[in-house]
Amino acid sequence: MAKKSIEARQRKREKTVAKYAEKRAALKAAGDYAALDALPKNASPVRLKNRCQLTGRPRGYMRHFGLSRIMFRDMALQGKIPGVRKASW
Repeated sequence: MAKKSIEARQRKREKTVAKYAEKRAALKAAGDYAALDALPKNASPVRLKNRCQLTGRPRGYMRHFGLSRIMFRDMALQGKIPGVRKASW
């Protein structure tokens, strides 16, 4: 589990990115890089980090499911992810 402060920081960044998304797109289209630079640094989507939705783990992230590899495996073995089953041949 990630620290609660790191998870809170990530949520705050996500809100800031969503808040400034339209403004950033308009400034980029206009080519006004000085105004773009004046926006908060956390408004840039590059600063977001993919994290597991359940544990906040940043490594081993599976984008399609939004989970880390560990939580994906646990949930798949419990049958909580539809259409996923253990391979056997």
